[in-house]
Amino acid sequence: MYLAMNRFTVRKENAEAFEELWLNRDSHLKTLPGFLEFHMLRGAEAEDGTVLYSSHTAWENEDRFRDWTRSEAFREAHKNAGGTRKLHEGHPQFEGFTSIQHIA
Repeated sequence: MYLAMNRFTVRKENAEAFEELWLNRDSHLKTLPGFLEFHMLRGAEAEDGTVLYSSHTAWENEDRFRDWTRSEAFREAHKNAGGTRKLHEGHPQFEGFTSIQHIA
């Protein structure tokens, strides 16, 4: 399994709009080969007035994830990404992991 994560730092005053954007987006992930699941997570508010969010997608393997990043579905999902930068600080921080153990 491969986990792809993005971290977003969001000012508290933008948190509601940021969540609204994610909750109402048109996701095509369920239609993609190798896609397993998606989570959008909200962390605690930091002392500096920001909230950390993290999106997690789980894929059968890294190749399936890479296939998605080169797909039309990916381009469609990210076509307006530049317009949402005002809702979070800087660029999202990507992290990718290959699972070496899974206990369910």
